[in-house]
Amino acid sequence: MEVDNKFVALKEYVHGQPSESNFEVKTAPLALTLKKGSNQIIVKNFYVSIDPYQINRIKAYSSSHKASGFSTQIGLGERVDAFGVGSVVASVNEEFKEGDLVAGLLNWEEYTVVQPRTILNKITDEFALSYHVGVLGPSGLAAYAGFYEVCKPKNGNTVFVSAASGSVGNLVGQFAKLSGCYVVGCAGNKNKVDLLKEKLGFDEAFNYKEEPDFKLALKRYFPDGIDIYFDNVGGEMLEAAIVNMKPFGRVALCGVISEYTSAGPRAAPNMLDVIYKRINIKGFLAYDYLHIYNEFISTTQDHLRHDRLQVLEDISQGIESVPTAFSGLFRGDNVGKKSVKIGNG
Repeated sequence: MEVDNKFVALKEYVHGQPSESNFEVKTAPLALTLKKGSNQIIVKNFYVSIDPYQINRIKAYSSSHKASGFSTQIGLGERVDAFGVGSVVASVNEEFKEGDLVAGLLNWEEYTVVQPRTILNKITDEFALSYHVGVLGPSGLAAYAGFYEVCKPKNGNTVFVSAASGSVGNLVGQFAKLSGCYVVGCAGNKNKVDLLKEKLGFDEAFNYKEEPDFKLALKRYFPDGIDIYFDNVGGEMLEAAIVNMKPFGRVALCGVISEYTSAGPRAAPNMLDVIYKRINIKGFLAYDYLHIYNEFISTTQDHLRHDRLQVLEDISQGIESVPTAFSGLFRGDNVGKKSVKIGNG
């Protein structure tokens, strides 16, 4: 049996802001048969993740290209790999059979031929399948590991989260509240700010676009200082947070979306503050913490079963919508986890 497989390929490298023109949707025939001994499987994709970090992989140059196996450059004309969820439709791998629901590293396409040793896990349908690219996927793991393993919260800590309505930030804020912390988040419009306070239970939130001085804004919300800063944006917000950190504060560097599309000067934290306040600043990747994956899944699923976590999803429809969905991340279009539904599960 053969199918027409639609996929998203990189057409032009990104310079500055990404746009739909950086990609093209193509179609190629795919035989749903596999060679014995190849250990391959074919997955019919239901949902694929749309993530800001991918922009660094589709630039002509980024220092991240050689830093990690998860950040290697994608070549022109190549398919874009991403985390996704789907169902096995063909398998010569004894670990998977037809009909298995799986989540792991797939591509922005309708069907993916998965090679041996690719990250891929069996899942169940207890929760919405889309959750497995978000709250139960890499975004959730980044939030959980970054907060609990990097930031090491204590009851009563003061916590600031930037890009707090995004796929990672909204979960960090909720984990922090569950841990007995005082939590403030920032976002880019009033609706997002209201969402943080009214639906997600943040103690306070503010629109950073309305603040002429980030340092003064954070001083207003944290008059006694910040214990934990979970950074998703970098730039001037990181600089302002460092000024307002308490001694022995912890900073988790998860993303720098304010710098992904700008070639201008980078704001720099005051290193005297870092030294004399003994601030611990650590960059991390979700995949650094696969050793706590089972703990993360067990804990997060329990929170979901008992309605202790609110799930924010922003789902587009159809493979053709992937380029617009991705570009929209850098305009602040999304609320919560951005993904694209490709097929029905």
